[in-house]
Amino acid sequence: MNSLKYIKTLLIISLTAGIITTSTMHNVNAEQTSEALKSVSQKIQTSQGIYVKPLTVVNSPKTYLNKSIIMEAKFDKFSTLGLDYKAAMKSSKDYISFLIKRDDTSFNIPLSEMKLFLKRSTAEKFIDLKTDDEIQIKGIVFSDALDDAWIDVTELKVIKKAPDEKKN
Repeated sequence: MNSLKYIKTLLIISLTAGIITTSTMHNVNAEQTSEALKSVSQKIQTSQGIYVKPLTVVNSPKTYLNKSIIMEAKFDKFSTLGLDYKAAMKSSKDYISFLIKRDDTSFNIPLSEMKLFLKRSTAEKFIDLKTDDEIQIKGIVFSDALDDAWIDVTELKVIKKAPDEKKN
């Protein structure tokens, strides 16, 4: 049944983006789906949520309000950005926020227009995250206060660890 979901997703991608040929459909897996989605600029709807690029959400947070989304990004750092803001309340007692990197520049700039909130109990499992780790974020856009995307992260997954920096 799961393979049917992937095949359906890939068919949609193939039709809308023309990036996957039907000859590879029988060898579909989650990694291939993820790689294909990286090159698609449109949103793709699945049963788990909408696969979308972070900048797409930031550019139109109202479009994704109260919707489940799935994104891939590079982790930047844990933060307190957006915590305890009354219009989109997430208490600093219960949550921690984090930033991801912008993917539209070669400079090291966090995507501060996106507020990502993770329950502290879940965040403790990710204390070893470091800058440039590739992550997958599943969450629900719960507010568009200040015309920013405020996202309650329901699942965080490390896709690829960043290489360790060489010490001289």
